[in-house]
This record gives sequence, C-alpha cells and structure tokens, in this order.
Amino acid sequence: MTDVLLRHEIALRLTIFLGMLTAMALWELASPQRRQDIPRLLRWGNNLALVVVDTVAVRLVFPLAAVGIAVWAETAGWGLFALTGGPEWLRVVAAMLVLDLAIYGQHVMFHAVPWLWRLHRMHHSDPACDASTGLRFHPVEIVLSMAIKIAVIVAIGAPPLSVLLFEVILNGASIFNHANIRLPARVDRVLRWVVVTPDMHRIHHSERKEETNSNYGFSVPWWDRLLGTYRAAPKDGQLGMILGIGRFGTVRDQWLDRLLWQPLRGKGR
Repeated sequence: MTDVLLRHEIALRLTIFLGMLTAMALWELASPQRRQDIPRLLRWGNNLALVVVDTVAVRLVFPLAAVGIAVWAETAGWGLFALTGGPEWLRVVAAMLVLDLAIYGQHVMFHAVPWLWRLHRMHHSDPACDASTGLRFHPVEIVLSMAIKIAVIVAIGAPPLSVLLFEVILNGASIFNHANIRLPARVDRVLRWVVVTPDMHRIHHSERKEETNSNYGFSVPWWDRLLGTYRAAPKDGQLGMILGIGRFGTVRDQWLDRLLWQPLRGKGR
C-alpha cells in the first residue's frame, strides 16, 4: 500500500489539492462568513499565479521533493528513527507530529524575525481571507520553508509515508482553515480540539498585532494550546475584525508583481 501511494504521489497530491480547493470555493459561495470587497476573480487569479511561481522556485532549488528526500534518507539510514527503530505505524505518527511542531515553530520565527516577517507578511497582507489565501506565500519563504522541512526530515529520518501524509494534510488544512466559510458555533467549538478551524485561524490574520501573534497552527490546535499562543476569539468579533495589513491592502497591491516586490517595501516590523 505504501509503495502504491509513493508511486502515485503527484497524482494523489494534485487530486486532493484540487478537490479541497473546489469544495471550499463552492462552500464560500454558498455560505460565506464575511463579505469581501475586492473582486474575487482578481485575488484568486493572482494568488493562484503565486502557486505556479512557488512550484517552479522549489523545483529549481530542490530537484527532489520532500518525499524524495525522505526516501533517500531512509535508504542511507539517516536520522533518529533509523537508529531507534520501532513499529512502522509509530514512527509514521511520531514523524508527522514532529514535522507539524517544526512548522509551528517556523511560523512563530517568521513573525518574530524582521527580515523573515518581510517575506511572510505578504501572506498576511491579503485584505480578505479565503481558501486562496492558504496558497498565498512568497516564493523565497516557500524555499526557506522547504529547506527547514528537509533538515527536519533528514534529522529525524522521517518515513516517506509520514512525509507524504503530512504534506497532503498540511496542504488541505491550509486551504480549509483559511476558507471564508460559516460553521455553526457548536461545531466550531468541538472541531477546535482536533483541527484548526477557519474561525480560529482567521484571528491570526487580524490587523491587531496581539491577534496576529496568536493561533500559529496550520493543522492541529494543540501546539497553540500547549505553548500559550491560543486565542479563542477576536476583540471585535469575527465580522468586525479588520483583516490584512492596511498599507498593502489596495486593489493594486493584490497583483502578482506587487506581491513579489512587497518584501522590499516599507519597514520590516
């Protein structure tokens, strides 16, 4: 089963990516949580164009994707799990948790270090927050993120299956928790114990600094709850909360050229 999944990695990831993106887009049209003022087509067109740029950048810098690196590390016998052994299922679960914690730590770091925030703030400068925002990352940030991920994969000797599952879940979760969808309050409260919900993560996109510096998790809410960065609700409520970064919130700022150039504009904090 594992061999089949690894052989069809690209098809699997693309199918889930397109399926999740389509489902969230339709849900947003049917039951949006917030009104959006900037034309949807403009934002989605440029945010999706970033996906193409990011993909090309990663492939140019890293000919092997994360799963390929995991296969290489496993063959070479690299990493902590290669030395400790243990049941395959346990190593897969443990590796996924370590990778998710690493992504949480990386996210906190990209907020704390000024020159890294310059890169990451492009993601936060979206004046709306919907499924396409989950794909809106600067290519330099994506390359740095991949470098960190590869370092963790090699260091712990993450099984290839764990890396594949983690990548698929992380990508799907990012689309889901950025989606502009309305969930019943009771459902949201229950889901928050196991996954990051849109209402939870949307607080992270608030213009208020204390709210931006909270709810860093992408897939699971446990790290925020354990490490003191969890925030249950925004001060002004989900509908009153202002999203984005004011000085980068114009329609012109949402075009691809401005997005790519944005890290060089203005101050780093």
